[in-house]
Amino acid sequence: MALIEIEEAARRLARAIASDLSLYNAEKIEKGVATDNLFEEVAADIEEGRALYNSRVSPDLYAKNFYDRAIIDLLIRGKGHIRSKMW
Repeated sequence: MALIEIEEAARRLARAIASDLSLYNAEKIEKGVATDNLFEEVAADIEEGRALYNSRVSPDLYAKNFYDRAIIDLLIRGKGHIRSKMW
């Protein structure tokens, strides 16, 4: 399989992976937000997703941080309704 070299396709892949993480780890994410240790709670899942992303995307696109941005957008932004010390 050829590596993704188009920025928009890399963004879509990053968002798809982050969306799956959000869907399949909803309880861990809610717990992590509530206890202010989200990244410790889902670290292994995030790194597994990062490995998948990096295996499918051209190395030139790694530095664009599409994966990290997708993680923030999909794992954190929609969780403002959860009581947390973060906000």
